[in-house]
Amino acid sequence: MALSLMPMRLTSLKHVPGFIEKAEELKSKGISEIFVLSVNDPYVMKGWAKSYPENKHLKFLSDSTAAYIKSLGLELELDVSDKGYGTRSERFALLLDDLQVKVANVETGGQLKVSTAEDMLKSL
Repeated sequence: MALSLMPMRLTSLKHVPGFIEKAEELKSKGISEIFVLSVNDPYVMKGWAKSYPENKHLKFLSDSTAAYIKSLGLELELDVSDKGYGTRSERFALLLDDLQVKVANVETGGQLKVSTAEDMLKSL
């Protein structure tokens, strides 16, 4: 099983660190991979990953065209295209098993209430 999450960069001071802190516990419960996915280019994602030197388990991935986000129907209902940002994503955490979504914890209103590492641990 794999875990995929989409934190928003400016509000990820708790989201990503929570998964770093709980990574070994998640892995002990059967999670094989933990991915941090963002609608951003690979260079930004590489830099973002480097900002967490204590990270040993999370892999940072780019969805630069938002293709994966769109396939899941998780585009953020926010029109910022006039500012050059393109498609943005909701904040979420997914539990995947054999590429099938088993748990989808999607935030509303920019909050961090259902997609934390603790919430995902409760889902296992």
